[in-house]
Amino acid sequence: MRTQNKPLEIAVIKDNKKQGPIPSVWRPVLTQIVKSFVRHDYLLSAGIPGVATVSAETAEQIQEYIEEYGERLIELPEEAWDTSVCIWLGDRWNALIDLWTEAEGSSDLVLSVHITEAESGYLVDLYMVYVP
Repeated sequence: MRTQNKPLEIAVIKDNKKQGPIPSVWRPVLTQIVKSFVRHDYLLSAGIPGVATVSAETAEQIQEYIEEYGERLIELPEEAWDTSVCIWLGDRWNALIDLWTEAEGSSDLVLSVHITEAESGYLVDLYMVYVP
């Protein structure tokens, strides 16, 4: 997906027939979310622009699932975008971001988010972390 060490620009596409790669414009926000998880901040207490407030229930589910998985999360490497996907559902995108761990590299865990269009760009709503 990269040419001459420059990342390919991935556009936001509304295609409800097939899943596609995570658009480039969403990647920095998703990276920040995972960095918060690595720090065990599942409520995203510092706040991340473009991310909806996380409920205590959602934060608890994410924390429990990651802890039960039993591996230590690491920040997303560039390779995470090669396998993470999204699909347009008519009023939002569902995105699955493959999470990485220290021992495994690419793990079975995924971060599921819903993304909607907003005045300021896009709004990311954390849904859950799980093993599909």
